[in-house]
Amino acid sequence: MISINNLNFHFGSRPMYEDANLHIKPKDKIGLIGLNGTGKSTLLRIIVGEYKPDGGSIQMSKETTIGFLNQDLLSYETHESILAVAMQAFDEAMSLQKEIDRVLVEFENNFHDNLVDKLAALQERFEALGGYTMQAEAEAILEGLGFTTEELQQPLASFSGGWRMRVMLAKILLQKPSLLLLDEPTNHLDLPSIKWLETYLERFEGAVVIVSHDREFLDKTTNMIVEVANAKLNVYAGNYSFYVEEKALRNEIQKGAYENQQAHIRQTERFIERFKAKATKAKQAQSRMKQLDRMERIEDVAPDAAKVNFSFKFNTHPGRHILRLEHMSKAYGDKVIFRDTNVHVERGDKIALIGGNGKGKSTLLRIIAGTEPIKGKRELGHNVIMSFYAQHQLESLNVDNEMLQEMQQAGSKKTEMELRTLLGSFLFTGDDVFKKIKVLSGGEKSRVALAKTLISEANFLMLDEPTNHLDMQSVNILIQALEQYEGTFIIISHDRYFVENVATKIWYIEDYQLKEYPGTYHEYEAFQEKREKDTKKESAPAPESKQNNQPKQTKEKSEYTRLNNQLKQVNKQLSEVENQVQQLEAKLADHENEMADPKVYSDVALLQEVTAKFDKVKVELDKAQEKWEELMLEVEDLEAKLAE
Repeated sequence: MISINNLNFHFGSRPMYEDANLHIKPKDKIGLIGLNGTGKSTLLRIIVGEYKPDGGSIQMSKETTIGFLNQDLLSYETHESILAVAMQAFDEAMSLQKEIDRVLVEFENNFHDNLVDKLAALQERFEALGGYTMQAEAEAILEGLGFTTEELQQPLASFSGGWRMRVMLAKILLQKPSLLLLDEPTNHLDLPSIKWLETYLERFEGAVVIVSHDREFLDKTTNMIVEVANAKLNVYAGNYSFYVEEKALRNEIQKGAYENQQAHIRQTERFIERFKAKATKAKQAQSRMKQLDRMERIEDVAPDAAKVNFSFKFNTHPGRHILRLEHMSKAYGDKVIFRDTNVHVERGDKIALIGGNGKGKSTLLRIIAGTEPIKGKRELGHNVIMSFYAQHQLESLNVDNEMLQEMQQAGSKKTEMELRTLLGSFLFTGDDVFKKIKVLSGGEKSRVALAKTLISEANFLMLDEPTNHLDMQSVNILIQALEQYEGTFIIISHDRYFVENVATKIWYIEDYQLKEYPGTYHEYEAFQEKREKDTKKESAPAPESKQNNQPKQTKEKSEYTRLNNQLKQVNKQLSEVENQVQQLEAKLADHENEMADPKVYSDVALLQEVTAKFDKVKVELDKAQEKWEELMLEVEDLEAKLAE
């Protein structure tokens, strides 16, 4: 579909891409990842032609149509309903609809054969374009993205930026382009909508390139990861979890090759130094100097996992009970948010508050903080000091302050060295700490505001969407910081990886009540899936007793035979896949041995060739192991049914 060859692009004197290459094929599902500022969004704009490359070429097939979701779409203004805006995707069908309506009006006064033929042709084309189902399709996608049926007729202008972005996403999905370019699509979605989009993209027949920092979303929607690093596009043939394992393996190989080359260089330099002045060996020394000059140097592996080396402590320790809300109710006019619910937070609680937008999550944090009036009783515990982080906290930063000044004014008594250490943990090193707040990006401001929140003397934190605008490395830093934090916290987040790694309790809002699940996010998800299955079983109609007059014993024997035959077939498949796994494991071991051979890892071209073979076999092995697991589950299921 698209071929990017030897791409070069600069912002001023800064190289974003140098001789970068990428080929996008039909049905590729690509996750585009990298640190903030490496040029991910820039690449998408280069593909659609908004930016012109400084060198190289971008070739695109004539059949390729592109849908591009980007942050600029937030500025789109109209008083049309959100349904009408989404249906702009069907521009040709909408034009035909108007023409059909005009012909029907003309029929009232001028009924002749030519007009009948024209109407028939228009209606045939209208049907071919899906005109008769386009409204239902638009409604289904908008509702999947979180809009209620009543909201579909409300004007776009009445919605906030995040909801407007959902409308623009719906419009792009309805256009069904052959290539979707999605720049941070989950930033403006709640968890139910993220899950809906995952399912949609899994079924989407075209190609997709997604810029995202949401690991679980990338795992469920991509089959290839492209990492932007060192002005190159590095391709990994699998989802994000595969990328993590594969990158670690590549780094290990590169580290070994680098160390071997460095040892060879040191040895050669010692030889040159020793014999360059000796007449009998001078020629050899000269030859080796030329050899060193011509050598293609292997780069050392750059560490990319920043570690937090700062202790987040406070002087005032609270009592056992942090906060209680008793018989709490909250409503905005006729809209009920909470009804006679109770909330209890104890010292050391690590709570994640999850759920769809509009359920009252941010309202609950404001109630806990004491800034939202309620019916009921709110009681704060002994010695509790609160700190509240939300996106509007970024606006409270003094833009004329340098970063270090802003931290010094945060009310803590930390020394300059301690503050610089903390800022270093948040990826601000060296002279970065003297940058003014006004020159920082959105993600950098978020990191400063989070650092300010964490160094306060608060022993109870409330964090509303703290991972928005953070790249994966920054999210890891925040996870480490919260793991070290000795106090109590409540977070609102739609980032499942983040929630899984920091929370030991899950709060969710259901039937106007706050409910608690005592466990991790993945345990909570399994609990909810079981609930849904049990509910479906209870609501399923009971089978009719007279559907089949076949005697019960004969039916049971027939069913047993069918299951037994099915088990034999599955066991046969299982045996074949086991053999395949063993063969692939043997191949993989051979390639590993090759890569450990000094002749291979000292030859860059040969190492790349062997690594490519290794990667291919690794992908095949992963697929075979997945198939083996599926068949094993099927065998266990059939054996259980036969045992019954």
